[in-house]
Amino acid sequence: MTSEHGNSQPPMTDALPVNGKSPYIPLHPLRWLPEIWQLAHRRVQPNAKILLLATIVGVVSGLGAILFYYCCQIVSHYALGMLVGYQPAPPGGEVPIFAETPRPFIPWLLLIVPTVGGLLSGFIVYSLAPEAEGHGTDAAIDAYHNKGGNIRPRVPLIKIVTSAITLGTGGSGGREGPIAQIGAGFGSFLGKLLRLPPKQRRILMAAGMGAGIAAIFRAPLAGALFSAEVLYRSPDFESDVVIPAGLASVIAYCTFGLAFGWGSLFTTPPNFLAALQFNNPWHLLGYTLLVPIMVILAMIYTRSFYGITALFHRFTIKPHFRPMIGAFLAGAVALILYYTLVFTLPASAPAHLSLAVLSFGYGSLQNALTIDPAFESAYSFAIILAVIAIGKILTTGLTIGSGGSGGVFGPSMVIGGCGGGALGIVLHNLWPWLVPHPATFVIVGMAGFFSAAAKTPFSTLVIVSEMTGGYDLLLPTLWVCTLTFLLSDEQSIYRSQLDSPAHSPAHQGDYVRAVLKNISVRQFIVPGNEIAHLKSSDTLRSVVQTLAASPHQTLPVTDGDGHLLGTVSLDDVHLASQSPSLDTLVLAADLMRRRVFPLSPDDRLDRAIELFVENNLDALPVVDPESHTVIGIVPRSDISRAYLKYVHGAISPFVPAAV
Repeated sequence: MTSEHGNSQPPMTDALPVNGKSPYIPLHPLRWLPEIWQLAHRRVQPNAKILLLATIVGVVSGLGAILFYYCCQIVSHYALGMLVGYQPAPPGGEVPIFAETPRPFIPWLLLIVPTVGGLLSGFIVYSLAPEAEGHGTDAAIDAYHNKGGNIRPRVPLIKIVTSAITLGTGGSGGREGPIAQIGAGFGSFLGKLLRLPPKQRRILMAAGMGAGIAAIFRAPLAGALFSAEVLYRSPDFESDVVIPAGLASVIAYCTFGLAFGWGSLFTTPPNFLAALQFNNPWHLLGYTLLVPIMVILAMIYTRSFYGITALFHRFTIKPHFRPMIGAFLAGAVALILYYTLVFTLPASAPAHLSLAVLSFGYGSLQNALTIDPAFESAYSFAIILAVIAIGKILTTGLTIGSGGSGGVFGPSMVIGGCGGGALGIVLHNLWPWLVPHPATFVIVGMAGFFSAAAKTPFSTLVIVSEMTGGYDLLLPTLWVCTLTFLLSDEQSIYRSQLDSPAHSPAHQGDYVRAVLKNISVRQFIVPGNEIAHLKSSDTLRSVVQTLAASPHQTLPVTDGDGHLLGTVSLDDVHLASQSPSLDTLVLAADLMRRRVFPLSPDDRLDRAIELFVENNLDALPVVDPESHTVIGIVPRSDISRAYLKYVHGAISPFVPAAV
């Protein structure tokens, strides 16, 4: 067809695309709908079940986050607020449940209240569920890799109670560990209840872990990415987890948001927003100075944490009492730091902020984000932030390393944010052109520190951006996260992380199966002339006799032209053969399994393994792809034997050999 201008035009037809491709747009857009429907069906239908279950996990994770938040607030209000007279400052976007009730501050009670909380937590954990000790995220990672996604149902319930007690009485820790284990525990429970295979159970468990984090930190995108990235200490993602975790995270976030609103966890004053935007590449020089500080802090954090943990495990006392000792020492550290600052800093300096080394400590980050660069006691404030960063490392190790229940992500945010804020204040006062506002170093420091400590650069970048309500600092945060990850050592705060999927027992055999794609089914075929064929009209007696005389327990049923109608296996005829009166009444057509997916000679072994699992038969028929007639069968035992030989290296994976 030629236009009036002489240009050649493609014909405007409604022909269907060839090989799934079309060089032009069809004339009638309504005819796109069947193709779009088929594409959506192919993409969603195989995963519909797991996606539906992921939404259920998201709802329960959101409800669990609400329950856990209430429990923490209740314990903290009565234990710290009413008894001690110390009310930890919340982040700006958090909704307090109880109104502040001024009480006289009784410092020495910070030795008693955390100790009692540690004692209660220790007895509950070690009496009912010892695996609930420590930070829950690491336990969830271990369950993913080594336990087939299995978490005992009681663990999430124990975790809610013990974490609320530990953190609410002043123990240093974060919320993400408990809520991650709560979500992961329900995902595991749902998978076991429905008898899902280990792979799907692991996906639901990881989706629950991400959903819990999405809810409690109001960071849905980060929750989905974190659950897929935190499993490994290298830049690997568990791709199968991302989509289900994304659905679960959105649902959990919405569920939590219905109760507590939709704002970010931390707030930034409007007049500071312009200063928080990145608009000068030279500022990267200042952020680069932040990198070695965060790397060193992360190394101290991970090593001291597991050093303290090992020290407590060497104690010969009953493990029930370890959290009590750790909580007492954490309270002592807090008091020592507090009185040291009171007696050494000017009276105008807010020395009481150093108590953020206890409990969550998020209030210190909120104060650092809202600091006025012209604050007259700026250097004193920088000292306080540095003290909080170092003190939080120690109190977190004492609280959780001793067996107390809590997360390590929250303390990591405090350590990185306060350390970055302290450096930002110093650099701003020395070179204001390099650091326009120290609050930027708080945000970037949070992300850079955790990237080095947890080996999760990308999800950390997102979660900090969502927690602080904007992506204005995306570029410098990406810069710092990348550098701190590259310069950090191999030690991670999550010891259950593995180097890559290749080292995970969850993926055992995946790479062997990839090698098996090079081997075809053809060499394993038992020819049709060596096996018996059943006819649909064969009686039960004839079928039993044929199976009894055959070395194979599954035989094909064919028509007169040799086309496959179905299969009959020994299991199919076992019950019917118990009634002699049915010998001549029941036919092979009544016994055969019609919905059977056969093999073709050019299918690869990995495809054969999938079909054996899907059909659940001892042998599969092989049909000619052109004539569709049965040309033989492939016994499952032969494929399994070949698979095992490749796993154990008995056969070269690159030279197909007969088995």
